[in-house]
Amino acid sequence: MATPAAPRGQRADDHDGPRAEDGRGGLRAALGGLTTRGRSFLAAGAAAAVCAYVLGQADLLRVGLLLASLPLICAVVLHRTRYRVATSRLLTPQRVEAGTEARVQLRMENVSKLPTGLLMLQDHVPYMLGPRPRFVLDRVEAGGRREVSYRVRSDLRGRFPLGPLQLRLSDPFGMCELTRSFSAYDTLTVVPRTTALPAVRLGGEASGYGDGQLRTLALAGDDDVIPRAYRHGDDLRRVHWRSTARYGELMVRREEQPQRSHCTVLLDTRRSGYQGSGPDSAFEWAVSGAASVLTHMLERGYAVRLLTDTGSSVPGEGSDGYAGTSGSDSVETAGLLMDTLAVVDHSDGAGLSRASDVLRAGSDGLLVAFLGDLDEEQAALAGRMRGRAGAAVAFVLDSGTWLTGGAVAGAVQDRVRQLREAGWTVVPVPPGGRMTDLWQQAAGALRETAAADSYGGWA
Repeated sequence: MATPAAPRGQRADDHDGPRAEDGRGGLRAALGGLTTRGRSFLAAGAAAAVCAYVLGQADLLRVGLLLASLPLICAVVLHRTRYRVATSRLLTPQRVEAGTEARVQLRMENVSKLPTGLLMLQDHVPYMLGPRPRFVLDRVEAGGRREVSYRVRSDLRGRFPLGPLQLRLSDPFGMCELTRSFSAYDTLTVVPRTTALPAVRLGGEASGYGDGQLRTLALAGDDDVIPRAYRHGDDLRRVHWRSTARYGELMVRREEQPQRSHCTVLLDTRRSGYQGSGPDSAFEWAVSGAASVLTHMLERGYAVRLLTDTGSSVPGEGSDGYAGTSGSDSVETAGLLMDTLAVVDHSDGAGLSRASDVLRAGSDGLLVAFLGDLDEEQAALAGRMRGRAGAAVAFVLDSGTWLTGGAVAGAVQDRVRQLREAGWTVVPVPPGGRMTDLWQQAAGALRETAAADSYGGWA
């Protein structure tokens, strides 16, 4: 198995090198490893022996026995070879963005007391990462070491296994070849491409984290109190009955506390919401956009979470599933989010109801959504997700226009208008749109419509 992850790479070691196999099964496998040359010699020897018997030529029989015995002797000698080989694989880095190369370094060491013959190393690599690497190594002395390397690259995100490593042994005459497989492997994680977003701050709002975030809620009057949903363990004396009656659920007063800005990124993964596939599809753009926003908000000191239409929340720990407020926590959170987005796929769900239930339970702070094709019912449900979020931005993708490269359809404009009427800041995403430009467009719209709302953090 692979060794635990290292900061700059991962090394997988395997010391169960090629060795002699006892019994008839091992010898039978060795005979099955005869090459075309070895089988030709064996066939020629058998033919010469038959001709010698028919013609009564003793000299021809000797030649036939020599031709037939040579590949058999090579197979037996190769089968009984007692040297051992240790291998290791170093993967650097272990997590890369789509379209970025990773370097794989292979090390082979002869730990036996005998020199090896001709060796061929072959590593198993998924076809998405490129051709299968093969290396021919000449004689390796006893205790000797050889190092080779190759590079892998994928335009598709995902988790790809590297290995196991195979070693092919050959005799000096090329009569027989045997293959031995090692057990160690590594995993390369290809995460979505991320775009560096500009640091935009809306007027009158605080940045993601710091002293400027102190909200003196204790000084607010009864009409100005900002409540939140009741959580298990809250003091019942803090229940705010007027807000409870207004929202139809139990609400409590917020105490004076440092405000830590929160950001929820909603990713619509419905299979029915997207058409097409591949690196340039609308769904892949949405995944990449979600990764860019999450990375950007973490860098700005926000506590973030990733929410999908299935209702699953990542990282799902801490207060309301948010994480990433401290430096070390941000690094771990970023790695977890990128690993999740590396393997996220279409869901079979038909609606956004599960995500709406999660947001209705508590969704203060900034809400950024990446939505696919919406019908009238789903658009109305998405509109209600606006809820009590300080600010809500929706990037709406029409996958049909991504397939044709045409203009945004009229039905999409109707959905955009429906979301805007519900309080969303909506940005239609054209085919191949640049995330930086769309981000600035959304920030400008928020600055105009929510300049007085200091509760919806935006950076």
